[in-house]
Amino acid sequence: MGRTTHAIFLSLAAGYLLACGNLAVVDSQPEHSAEPAAERERPNILFVFTDDHAPHAISAYGSVLNETPNIDRLANEGMLFTRTFCGNSICAPSRATILTGKHSHANGHIDNGSEFDGSQETFPKLLRAAGYQTAIVGKWHLRSAPTGFDHWEVLKGQGPYYNPPIRSAEGTEVIEGYTTEVLTDMGLDWLQNQRDPDKPFMLMLQHKAPHRRWQPGPRELGMYDDVQFLEPATLFDDYEGRSSAAGMQEMTLRDHMSTDLDLKLKDPGGMNPEQLAAWKKIYDPKREAFEADPPTGDDLVRWKYQRYMQDYLACIEGVDHQLGRVLDYLDESGLADNTVVIYSSDQGFYLGDHGWYDKRWMYEESLRMPFIVRWPGQTPAGSNCDALCQNIDFGPTFLDLAGAEVPDAMQGVSLTPLMQGESPEDWRSSIYYHYYEYPAVHMVNRHYGVRTERHKLIHYYQLDEWELFDLELDPDELTNRADDPAYSAVRAELKTELTRLQELYGETDPEGTVDRIYPPKKDA
Repeated sequence: MGRTTHAIFLSLAAGYLLACGNLAVVDSQPEHSAEPAAERERPNILFVFTDDHAPHAISAYGSVLNETPNIDRLANEGMLFTRTFCGNSICAPSRATILTGKHSHANGHIDNGSEFDGSQETFPKLLRAAGYQTAIVGKWHLRSAPTGFDHWEVLKGQGPYYNPPIRSAEGTEVIEGYTTEVLTDMGLDWLQNQRDPDKPFMLMLQHKAPHRRWQPGPRELGMYDDVQFLEPATLFDDYEGRSSAAGMQEMTLRDHMSTDLDLKLKDPGGMNPEQLAAWKKIYDPKREAFEADPPTGDDLVRWKYQRYMQDYLACIEGVDHQLGRVLDYLDESGLADNTVVIYSSDQGFYLGDHGWYDKRWMYEESLRMPFIVRWPGQTPAGSNCDALCQNIDFGPTFLDLAGAEVPDAMQGVSLTPLMQGESPEDWRSSIYYHYYEYPAVHMVNRHYGVRTERHKLIHYYQLDEWELFDLELDPDELTNRADDPAYSAVRAELKTELTRLQELYGETDPEGTVDRIYPPKKDA
Protein backbone atom coordinates (compact mmCIF):
# COMPACT_ATOMS: atom_id res chain seq x y z
CA MET A 1 0.00 0.00 0.00
CA GLY A 2 2.99 2.31 0.53
CA ARG A 3 1.72 5.83 1.31
CA THR A 4 -1.75 5.47 -0.22
CA THR A 5 -4.35 7.15 1.95
CA HIS A 6 -7.01 5.25 3.78
CA ALA A 7 -9.77 7.19 2.04
CA ILE A 8 -8.69 5.77 -1.31
CA PHE A 9 -8.93 2.26 0.10
CA LEU A 10 -12.46 2.90 1.33
CA SER A 11 -13.44 4.12 -2.13
CA LEU A 12 -11.88 1.11 -3.85
CA ALA A 13 -13.54 -1.31 -1.46
CA ALA A 14 -16.93 0.33 -1.83
CA GLY A 15 -16.63 0.07 -5.61
CA TYR A 16 -15.69 -3.58 -5.40
CA LEU A 17 -18.55 -4.44 -3.06
CA LEU A 18 -21.03 -2.53 -5.25
CA ALA A 19 -19.83 -4.38 -8.34
CA CYS A 20 -20.10 -7.77 -6.63
CA GLY A 21 -23.06 -7.03 -4.43
CA ASN A 22 -25.32 -9.81 -5.72
CA LEU A 23 -23.02 -12.70 -6.52
CA ALA A 24 -24.35 -15.60 -8.52
CA VAL A 25 -22.73 -19.00 -8.12
CA VAL A 26 -20.61 -18.02 -11.12
CA ASP A 27 -20.80 -14.50 -12.56
CA SER A 28 -19.69 -15.28 -16.09
CA GLN A 29 -19.27 -18.26 -18.37
CA PRO A 30 -16.23 -19.53 -20.28
CA GLU A 31 -15.86 -18.40 -23.84
CA HIS A 32 -15.87 -22.05 -24.92
CA SER A 33 -17.19 -25.31 -23.55
CA ALA A 34 -15.02 -26.96 -20.92
CA GLU A 35 -13.20 -30.04 -22.13
CA PRO A 36 -13.74 -33.31 -20.26
CA ALA A 37 -10.75 -34.10 -18.02
CA ALA A 38 -9.85 -37.21 -20.05
CA GLU A 39 -9.60 -35.20 -23.30
CA ARG A 40 -7.41 -32.27 -22.27
CA GLU A 41 -3.70 -32.12 -21.47
CA ARG A 42 -3.16 -32.67 -17.77
CA PRO A 43 -2.31 -29.33 -16.16
CA ASN A 44 0.46 -28.54 -13.75
CA ILE A 45 -0.81 -27.48 -10.33
CA LEU A 46 0.74 -24.73 -8.20
CA PHE A 47 -0.84 -24.43 -4.77
CA VAL A 48 0.32 -21.29 -2.94
CA PHE A 49 -0.74 -21.58 0.69
CA THR A 50 -0.22 -19.07 3.48
CA ASP A 51 -0.87 -19.22 7.21
CA ASP A 52 -3.59 -17.16 8.91
CA HIS A 53 -4.31 -14.91 5.91
CA ALA A 54 -7.80 -13.54 6.45
CA PRO A 55 -9.78 -12.86 3.25
CA HIS A 56 -10.62 -9.39 4.55
CA ALA A 57 -6.90 -8.59 4.19
CA ILE A 58 -7.00 -9.23 0.42
CA SER A 59 -8.10 -6.39 -1.83
CA ALA A 60 -9.81 -8.78 -4.25
CA TYR A 61 -12.12 -9.63 -1.34
CA GLY A 62 -12.80 -5.97 -0.66
CA SER A 63 -10.17 -5.20 1.97
CA VAL A 64 -10.26 -1.65 3.29
CA LEU A 65 -6.83 -2.15 4.87
CA ASN A 66 -4.40 -3.08 2.10
CA GLU A 67 -3.80 -3.85 -1.55
CA THR A 68 -2.63 -7.23 -2.84
CA PRO A 69 -2.01 -6.72 -6.56
CA ASN A 70 -0.53 -10.13 -7.36
CA ILE A 71 -3.21 -12.07 -5.50
CA ASP A 72 -5.73 -9.81 -7.23
CA ARG A 73 -4.12 -10.67 -10.56
CA LEU A 74 -5.14 -14.29 -10.03
CA ALA A 75 -8.69 -13.16 -9.27
CA ASN A 76 -8.78 -10.92 -12.34
CA GLU A 77 -7.51 -13.74 -14.55
CA GLY A 78 -9.48 -16.49 -12.82
CA MET A 79 -12.17 -17.11 -10.21
CA LEU A 80 -12.65 -15.80 -6.68
CA PHE A 81 -14.48 -18.17 -4.34
CA THR A 82 -16.38 -16.14 -1.76
CA ARG A 83 -17.66 -18.93 0.51
CA THR A 84 -14.82 -21.35 1.18
CA PHE A 85 -14.60 -22.58 4.77
CA CYS A 86 -12.36 -24.72 6.94
CA GLY A 87 -13.75 -27.57 9.01
CA ASN A 88 -11.53 -26.88 12.05
CA SER A 89 -9.95 -23.43 12.25
CA ILE A 90 -6.41 -24.22 13.33
CA CYS A 91 -3.19 -24.69 11.37
CA ALA A 92 -2.21 -28.37 11.47
CA PRO A 93 -5.73 -29.84 11.24
CA SER A 94 -6.50 -27.71 8.20
CA ARG A 95 -3.36 -28.99 6.49
CA ALA A 96 -4.21 -32.59 7.37
CA THR A 97 -7.71 -32.09 5.98
CA ILE A 98 -6.34 -30.80 2.69
CA LEU A 99 -3.93 -33.73 2.34
CA THR A 100 -6.57 -36.37 3.10
CA GLY A 101 -9.82 -34.85 1.88
CA LYS A 102 -11.31 -35.76 5.26
CA HIS A 103 -12.56 -33.87 8.28
CA SER A 104 -10.34 -33.88 11.37
CA HIS A 105 -12.14 -36.69 13.19
CA ALA A 106 -11.73 -38.95 10.12
CA ASN A 107 -8.02 -38.29 9.48
CA GLY A 108 -7.14 -38.39 13.19
CA HIS A 109 -5.49 -34.96 13.33
CA ILE A 110 -7.72 -32.79 15.51
CA ASP A 111 -5.21 -30.34 17.02
CA ASN A 112 -1.76 -28.77 16.71
CA GLY A 113 -0.09 -30.98 19.28
CA SER A 114 -0.13 -34.39 17.63
CA GLU A 115 1.87 -36.02 14.84
CA PHE A 116 0.20 -36.55 11.47
CA ASP A 117 -0.19 -40.16 10.38
CA GLY A 118 1.65 -40.05 7.07
CA SER A 119 0.86 -43.68 6.30
CA GLN A 120 -2.73 -42.87 5.36
CA GLU A 121 -3.95 -42.15 1.85
CA THR A 122 -3.32 -38.59 0.69
CA PHE A 123 -3.77 -36.77 -2.58
CA PRO A 124 0.02 -36.34 -3.20
CA LYS A 125 0.44 -40.13 -3.09
CA LEU A 126 -2.40 -40.58 -5.54
CA LEU A 127 -1.01 -37.88 -7.84
CA ARG A 128 2.36 -39.62 -7.88
CA ALA A 129 0.64 -42.88 -8.80
CA ALA A 130 -1.07 -40.98 -11.63
CA GLY A 131 2.28 -39.83 -13.05
CA TYR A 132 2.63 -36.41 -11.44
CA GLN A 133 5.84 -35.15 -9.89
CA THR A 134 4.99 -33.83 -6.43
CA ALA A 135 6.86 -31.34 -4.27
CA ILE A 136 6.25 -29.36 -1.10
CA VAL A 137 8.32 -26.34 -0.07
CA GLY A 138 7.67 -24.34 3.07
CA LYS A 139 5.52 -24.74 6.13
CA TRP A 140 4.52 -28.33 6.89
CA HIS A 141 3.63 -28.11 10.61
CA LEU A 142 2.57 -31.74 10.95
CA ARG A 143 5.60 -33.04 12.91
CA SER A 144 6.05 -36.26 10.92
CA ALA A 145 8.17 -36.30 7.76
CA PRO A 146 6.20 -35.55 4.58
CA THR A 147 5.12 -38.60 2.59
CA GLY A 148 3.91 -38.84 -0.99
CA PHE A 149 6.34 -36.22 -2.31
CA ASP A 150 9.18 -36.65 -4.79
CA HIS A 151 10.78 -33.56 -3.26
CA TRP A 152 10.29 -31.89 0.08
CA GLU A 153 11.99 -29.00 1.87
CA VAL A 154 9.98 -27.79 4.84
CA LEU A 155 10.30 -25.50 7.81
CA LYS A 156 11.31 -27.09 11.07
CA GLY A 157 8.21 -26.83 13.25
CA GLN A 158 6.52 -23.45 13.06
CA GLY A 159 9.65 -21.91 11.59
CA PRO A 160 11.04 -18.40 12.23
CA TYR A 161 10.65 -15.35 10.00
CA TYR A 162 14.41 -14.96 9.56
CA ASN A 163 17.15 -17.51 8.75
CA PRO A 164 14.92 -20.60 8.79
CA PRO A 165 16.10 -24.15 9.49
CA ILE A 166 14.93 -26.23 6.54
CA ARG A 167 14.24 -29.97 6.85
CA SER A 168 14.69 -32.29 3.89
CA ALA A 169 15.35 -35.98 3.32
CA GLU A 170 19.07 -35.14 3.66
CA GLY A 171 18.77 -33.46 7.06
CA THR A 172 18.34 -29.90 8.37
CA GLU A 173 20.12 -26.80 7.05
CA VAL A 174 19.79 -23.17 8.16
CA ILE A 175 19.24 -20.83 5.18
CA GLU A 176 20.16 -17.16 5.61
CA GLY A 177 17.51 -14.65 4.63
CA TYR A 178 13.89 -13.66 5.12
CA THR A 179 11.73 -16.79 5.20
CA THR A 180 9.08 -15.69 2.68
CA GLU A 181 11.81 -14.90 0.15
CA VAL A 182 13.85 -18.00 1.02
CA LEU A 183 10.89 -20.29 0.41
CA THR A 184 10.07 -18.58 -2.87
CA ASP A 185 13.68 -18.99 -4.01
CA MET A 186 13.52 -22.68 -3.15
CA GLY A 187 10.23 -23.16 -4.97
CA LEU A 188 11.53 -21.40 -8.07
CA ASP A 189 14.74 -23.42 -7.96
CA TRP A 190 12.74 -26.64 -7.99
CA LEU A 191 10.61 -25.42 -10.88
CA GLN A 192 13.60 -24.24 -12.90
CA ASN A 193 16.31 -26.77 -12.13
CA GLN A 194 15.13 -29.87 -10.28
CA ARG A 195 11.81 -31.13 -11.62
CA ASP A 196 11.38 -33.52 -14.52
CA PRO A 197 10.12 -31.36 -17.42
CA ASP A 198 8.50 -34.38 -19.04
CA LYS A 199 6.05 -34.86 -16.17
CA PRO A 200 3.19 -32.66 -14.99
CA PHE A 201 3.84 -31.29 -11.52
CA MET A 202 2.10 -30.44 -8.29
CA LEU A 203 4.05 -27.89 -6.22
CA MET A 204 2.75 -26.89 -2.80
CA LEU A 205 4.50 -23.60 -1.96
CA GLN A 206 3.51 -22.96 1.66
CA HIS A 207 4.49 -19.80 3.50
CA LYS A 208 4.79 -19.15 7.23
CA ALA A 209 3.52 -15.59 6.80
CA PRO A 210 1.42 -13.93 8.03
CA HIS A 211 1.43 -16.14 11.15
CA ARG A 212 2.10 -14.66 14.59
CA ARG A 213 4.50 -12.94 15.54
CA TRP A 214 4.16 -10.94 12.34
CA GLN A 215 7.76 -9.99 11.55
CA PRO A 216 8.03 -8.11 8.22
CA GLY A 217 10.92 -8.63 5.85
CA PRO A 218 13.63 -6.04 5.14
CA ARG A 219 11.78 -4.80 2.06
CA GLU A 220 8.56 -4.21 3.99
CA LEU A 221 9.91 -2.82 7.28
CA GLY A 222 8.08 0.38 8.22
CA MET A 223 5.98 0.51 5.05
CA TYR A 224 2.75 1.23 6.96
CA ASP A 225 4.17 3.55 9.61
CA ASP A 226 2.20 6.60 8.44
CA VAL A 227 -1.09 4.77 7.81
CA GLN A 228 -4.02 5.00 10.23
CA PHE A 229 -6.09 1.86 9.74
CA LEU A 230 -9.86 1.82 10.06
CA GLU A 231 -10.90 0.10 13.28
CA PRO A 232 -13.33 -2.82 12.97
CA ALA A 233 -16.82 -2.04 14.20
CA THR A 234 -16.54 -4.81 16.80
CA LEU A 235 -13.14 -3.84 18.23
CA PHE A 236 -14.76 -3.19 21.62
CA ASP A 237 -17.24 -6.06 21.53
CA ASP A 238 -18.52 -6.90 25.04
CA TYR A 239 -19.88 -10.38 24.04
CA GLU A 240 -23.24 -9.54 25.58
CA GLY A 241 -26.06 -11.96 24.81
CA ARG A 242 -23.96 -14.77 23.36
CA SER A 243 -22.58 -18.00 24.72
CA SER A 244 -20.39 -17.61 27.79
CA ALA A 245 -17.61 -19.15 25.64
CA ALA A 246 -17.10 -15.79 23.90
CA GLY A 247 -16.12 -14.14 27.16
CA MET A 248 -13.95 -17.02 28.41
CA GLN A 249 -11.34 -17.01 25.63
CA GLU A 250 -7.78 -15.69 26.00
CA MET A 251 -7.14 -13.98 22.66
CA THR A 252 -8.03 -10.31 23.14
CA LEU A 253 -5.83 -7.43 22.05
CA ARG A 254 -6.63 -5.79 25.37
CA ASP A 255 -5.44 -8.53 27.74
CA HIS A 256 -3.55 -11.21 25.82
CA MET A 257 -1.51 -9.71 22.99
CA SER A 258 2.12 -9.33 24.07
CA THR A 259 3.56 -5.85 23.79
CA ASP A 260 7.12 -7.21 24.00
CA LEU A 261 7.15 -9.76 21.15
CA ASP A 262 3.86 -9.39 19.26
CA LEU A 263 4.19 -5.61 19.12
CA LYS A 264 7.98 -5.43 18.97
CA LEU A 265 8.89 -3.58 22.15
CA LYS A 266 11.60 -6.23 22.45
CA ASP A 267 14.07 -7.23 19.74
CA PRO A 268 13.44 -10.71 18.30
CA GLY A 269 16.09 -13.38 18.32
CA GLY A 270 17.43 -15.32 15.37
CA MET A 271 18.66 -12.37 13.30
CA ASN A 272 22.16 -11.71 12.05
CA PRO A 273 23.74 -8.32 12.87
CA GLU A 274 22.75 -6.73 9.55
CA GLN A 275 19.14 -7.86 9.87
CA LEU A 276 18.95 -6.71 13.48
CA ALA A 277 20.36 -3.28 12.62
CA ALA A 278 17.68 -2.75 9.96
CA TRP A 279 15.06 -3.96 12.43
CA LYS A 280 16.19 -1.63 15.23
CA LYS A 281 16.19 1.35 12.90
CA ILE A 282 12.44 0.91 12.46
CA TYR A 283 11.33 -0.41 15.85
CA ASP A 284 13.54 1.45 18.36
CA PRO A 285 11.75 4.80 17.78
CA LYS A 286 8.38 3.07 18.24
CA ARG A 287 9.52 1.53 21.50
CA GLU A 288 10.91 4.83 22.76
CA ALA A 289 7.66 6.67 21.94
CA PHE A 290 5.61 4.02 23.73
CA GLU A 291 7.80 4.07 26.82
CA ALA A 292 7.76 7.89 26.96
CA ASP A 293 3.95 8.05 26.95
CA PRO A 294 2.38 4.59 27.36
CA PRO A 295 -1.34 4.49 26.47
CA THR A 296 -3.86 2.88 28.81
CA GLY A 297 -7.41 1.51 28.67
CA ASP A 298 -9.16 1.80 25.31
CA ASP A 299 -6.28 3.91 23.97
CA LEU A 300 -3.95 0.96 24.57
CA VAL A 301 -6.30 -1.33 22.63
CA ARG A 302 -6.31 1.15 19.76
CA TRP A 303 -2.52 1.43 19.85
CA LYS A 304 -2.16 -2.36 19.81
CA TYR A 305 -4.54 -2.65 16.87
CA GLN A 306 -2.62 -0.13 14.77
CA ARG A 307 0.74 -1.73 15.55
CA TYR A 308 -0.66 -5.21 14.89
CA MET A 309 -2.02 -4.16 11.49
CA GLN A 310 1.24 -2.48 10.50
CA ASP A 311 3.16 -5.74 10.93
CA TYR A 312 0.49 -8.25 9.86
CA LEU A 313 -0.20 -6.41 6.62
CA ALA A 314 3.50 -5.88 5.91
CA CYS A 315 3.97 -9.65 6.13
CA ILE A 316 1.17 -10.04 3.58
CA GLU A 317 2.84 -7.49 1.34
CA GLY A 318 5.91 -9.74 1.39
CA VAL A 319 3.85 -12.76 0.37
CA ASP A 320 2.14 -10.83 -2.41
CA HIS A 321 5.45 -9.57 -3.78
CA GLN A 322 6.97 -13.05 -3.81
CA LEU A 323 3.84 -14.46 -5.49
CA GLY A 324 4.45 -11.92 -8.23
CA ARG A 325 7.91 -13.39 -8.80
CA VAL A 326 6.43 -16.86 -9.22
CA LEU A 327 3.70 -15.68 -11.60
CA ASP A 328 6.30 -13.83 -13.66
CA TYR A 329 8.38 -17.00 -13.92
CA LEU A 330 5.38 -18.99 -15.12
CA ASP A 331 4.81 -16.38 -17.83
CA GLU A 332 8.45 -16.17 -18.89
CA SER A 333 8.93 -19.95 -18.97
CA GLY A 334 5.79 -20.67 -20.96
CA LEU A 335 4.31 -22.73 -18.10
CA ALA A 336 1.46 -20.35 -17.32
CA ASP A 337 -0.87 -21.57 -20.07
CA ASN A 338 -1.06 -25.08 -18.65
CA THR A 339 -0.67 -24.42 -14.93
CA VAL A 340 -3.56 -24.14 -12.49
CA VAL A 341 -2.56 -21.62 -9.82
CA ILE A 342 -4.49 -21.63 -6.56
CA TYR A 343 -4.03 -19.17 -3.70
CA SER A 344 -5.42 -20.08 -0.28
CA SER A 345 -4.68 -20.07 3.44
CA ASP A 346 -5.32 -22.57 6.22
CA GLN A 347 -8.13 -20.52 7.80
CA GLY A 348 -9.17 -16.96 8.40
CA PHE A 349 -7.99 -14.70 11.22
CA TYR A 350 -9.22 -11.95 13.53
CA LEU A 351 -7.96 -8.50 12.62
CA GLY A 352 -9.23 -6.88 15.78
CA ASP A 353 -12.74 -8.16 14.99
CA HIS A 354 -14.53 -8.83 18.30
CA GLY A 355 -11.41 -7.40 19.95
CA TRP A 356 -9.45 -10.53 18.97
CA TYR A 357 -6.48 -11.93 17.10
CA ASP A 358 -5.94 -15.64 16.25
CA LYS A 359 -8.65 -18.00 14.86
CA ARG A 360 -10.33 -21.25 16.21
CA TRP A 361 -13.96 -20.08 16.29
CA MET A 362 -16.77 -20.94 13.91
CA TYR A 363 -17.48 -17.23 13.58
CA GLU A 364 -17.06 -15.96 10.04
CA GLU A 365 -13.68 -14.21 10.35
CA SER A 366 -11.88 -17.44 11.24
CA LEU A 367 -14.17 -19.89 9.44
CA ARG A 368 -13.74 -18.31 6.01
CA MET A 369 -10.71 -19.14 3.85
CA PRO A 370 -9.44 -17.31 0.76
CA PHE A 371 -9.58 -19.48 -2.35
CA ILE A 372 -8.67 -18.04 -5.75
CA VAL A 373 -8.11 -20.11 -8.90
CA ARG A 374 -6.55 -19.28 -12.25
CA TRP A 375 -6.98 -22.07 -14.79
CA PRO A 376 -6.26 -20.72 -18.29
CA GLY A 377 -8.79 -21.76 -20.88
CA GLN A 378 -11.12 -23.29 -18.29
CA THR A 379 -11.87 -20.79 -15.53
CA PRO A 380 -13.76 -17.67 -16.63
CA ALA A 381 -11.55 -14.62 -16.07
CA GLY A 382 -12.78 -12.17 -13.46
CA SER A 383 -15.53 -14.49 -12.21
CA ASN A 384 -16.85 -15.17 -8.72
CA CYS A 385 -18.34 -18.28 -7.13
CA ASP A 386 -20.43 -18.20 -3.95
CA ALA A 387 -21.11 -21.92 -3.65
CA LEU A 388 -20.45 -23.40 -0.20
CA CYS A 389 -17.00 -25.03 -0.37
CA GLN A 390 -14.65 -26.51 2.25
CA ASN A 391 -11.04 -27.55 2.61
CA ILE A 392 -12.15 -31.20 2.40
CA ASP A 393 -12.71 -30.37 -1.28
CA PHE A 394 -9.12 -29.38 -2.10
CA GLY A 395 -7.65 -32.89 -2.38
CA PRO A 396 -10.48 -34.19 -4.58
CA THR A 397 -10.09 -31.09 -6.75
CA PHE A 398 -6.36 -31.67 -7.29
CA LEU A 399 -7.02 -35.30 -8.22
CA ASP A 400 -9.82 -34.34 -10.60
CA LEU A 401 -7.62 -31.74 -12.28
CA ALA A 402 -5.10 -34.50 -12.92
CA GLY A 403 -7.73 -36.86 -14.31
CA ALA A 404 -7.14 -39.22 -11.37
CA GLU A 405 -9.88 -41.09 -9.55
CA VAL A 406 -11.12 -39.57 -6.31
CA PRO A 407 -11.34 -42.28 -3.61
CA ASP A 408 -14.73 -42.88 -2.02
CA ALA A 409 -13.11 -42.42 1.40
CA MET A 410 -12.47 -38.74 0.69
CA GLN A 411 -15.31 -36.71 2.17
CA GLY A 412 -14.97 -33.68 -0.08
CA VAL A 413 -16.00 -33.20 -3.69
CA SER A 414 -14.12 -31.76 -6.64
CA LEU A 415 -14.52 -28.03 -7.25
CA THR A 416 -13.61 -28.32 -10.93
CA PRO A 417 -17.21 -28.00 -12.21
CA LEU A 418 -17.51 -24.72 -10.30
CA MET A 419 -14.11 -23.63 -11.57
CA GLN A 420 -15.31 -24.22 -15.14
CA GLY A 421 -18.36 -22.02 -14.70
CA GLU A 422 -20.94 -24.71 -14.00
CA SER A 423 -23.66 -24.56 -11.34
CA PRO A 424 -24.40 -28.14 -10.23
CA GLU A 425 -27.98 -28.50 -9.02
CA ASP A 426 -27.00 -31.01 -6.34
CA TRP A 427 -24.30 -28.85 -4.74
CA ARG A 428 -24.18 -28.86 -0.92
CA SER A 429 -26.39 -26.44 0.98
CA SER A 430 -24.52 -26.61 4.32
CA ILE A 431 -21.07 -27.16 5.79
CA TYR A 432 -19.90 -28.91 8.98
CA TYR A 433 -17.44 -27.62 11.57
CA HIS A 434 -15.82 -29.00 14.73
CA TYR A 435 -13.10 -27.40 16.89
CA TYR A 436 -11.50 -29.64 19.55
CA GLU A 437 -8.39 -28.04 21.06
CA TYR A 438 -9.48 -27.19 24.61
CA PRO A 439 -8.15 -26.61 27.20
CA ALA A 440 -5.21 -25.13 25.33
CA VAL A 441 -3.69 -21.88 24.15
CA HIS A 442 -6.33 -19.13 23.75
CA MET A 443 -8.89 -21.23 25.68
CA VAL A 444 -11.56 -21.42 23.00
CA ASN A 445 -14.18 -23.98 24.08
CA ARG A 446 -14.85 -27.07 21.98
CA HIS A 447 -17.76 -26.60 19.63
CA TYR A 448 -19.33 -28.01 16.51
CA GLY A 449 -21.89 -26.54 14.17
CA VAL A 450 -23.55 -26.16 10.81
CA ARG A 451 -23.59 -23.21 8.42
CA THR A 452 -26.08 -22.79 5.61
CA GLU A 453 -26.49 -19.99 3.07
CA ARG A 454 -28.13 -17.76 5.68
CA HIS A 455 -27.89 -19.29 9.16
CA LYS A 456 -25.35 -20.76 11.54
CA LEU A 457 -25.93 -23.02 14.54
CA ILE A 458 -23.11 -23.64 17.03
CA HIS A 459 -23.08 -26.00 20.02
CA TYR A 460 -20.54 -25.49 22.83
CA TYR A 461 -21.15 -28.96 24.13
CA GLN A 462 -18.97 -28.84 27.24
CA LEU A 463 -21.01 -25.83 28.35
CA ASP A 464 -24.28 -27.13 26.83
CA GLU A 465 -24.84 -23.74 25.20
CA TRP A 466 -26.10 -22.97 21.71
CA GLU A 467 -25.74 -20.00 19.38
CA LEU A 468 -27.83 -19.29 16.30
CA PHE A 469 -27.05 -16.43 13.96
CA ASP A 470 -28.96 -14.95 11.05
CA LEU A 471 -26.06 -14.01 8.78
CA GLU A 472 -28.23 -11.96 6.46
CA LEU A 473 -29.51 -9.64 9.20
CA ASP A 474 -26.53 -9.97 11.55
CA PRO A 475 -23.30 -10.47 9.54
CA ASP A 476 -21.12 -9.59 12.55
CA GLU A 477 -22.79 -12.37 14.60
CA LEU A 478 -23.67 -10.19 17.56
CA THR A 479 -27.19 -11.41 18.34
CA ASN A 480 -27.76 -14.99 19.45
CA ARG A 481 -31.17 -16.22 18.25
CA ALA A 482 -30.94 -19.71 19.74
CA ASP A 483 -33.68 -19.02 22.29
CA ASP A 484 -35.66 -16.57 20.16
CA PRO A 485 -39.20 -17.98 19.56
CA ALA A 486 -39.20 -16.39 16.12
CA TYR A 487 -36.32 -18.70 15.15
CA SER A 488 -37.59 -21.90 16.74
CA ALA A 489 -38.38 -23.50 13.37
CA VAL A 490 -35.00 -22.45 11.99
CA ARG A 491 -33.24 -23.92 15.02
CA ALA A 492 -35.07 -27.23 14.62
CA GLU A 493 -34.17 -27.40 10.92
CA LEU A 494 -30.51 -26.59 11.65
CA LYS A 495 -30.28 -29.23 14.39
CA THR A 496 -31.69 -31.81 11.98
CA GLU A 497 -29.16 -30.76 9.34
CA LEU A 498 -26.33 -30.85 11.87
CA THR A 499 -27.22 -34.42 12.80
CA ARG A 500 -27.42 -35.35 9.12
CA LEU A 501 -23.92 -33.99 8.47
CA GLN A 502 -22.48 -35.77 11.48
CA GLU A 503 -23.93 -39.03 10.19
CA LEU A 504 -22.78 -38.30 6.64
CA TYR A 505 -19.19 -37.67 7.76
CA GLY A 506 -19.13 -40.46 10.34
CA GLU A 507 -18.89 -38.39 13.51
CA THR A 508 -21.91 -39.88 15.22
CA ASP A 509 -20.35 -39.40 18.66
CA PRO A 510 -18.88 -35.90 18.23
CA GLU A 511 -18.43 -35.27 21.93
CA GLY A 512 -16.41 -38.48 22.24
CA THR A 513 -14.00 -37.80 19.37
CA VAL A 514 -11.19 -36.52 21.59
CA ASP A 515 -11.34 -39.60 23.80
CA ARG A 516 -11.46 -41.84 20.73
CA ILE A 517 -8.37 -40.28 19.18
CA TYR A 518 -6.57 -39.68 22.49
CA PRO A 519 -7.88 -42.40 24.84
CA PRO A 520 -7.65 -41.47 28.52
CA LYS A 521 -4.56 -42.95 30.16
CA LYS A 522 -5.27 -45.86 32.44
CA ASP A 523 -4.16 -45.63 36.05
CA ALA A 524 -0.89 -47.41 36.70
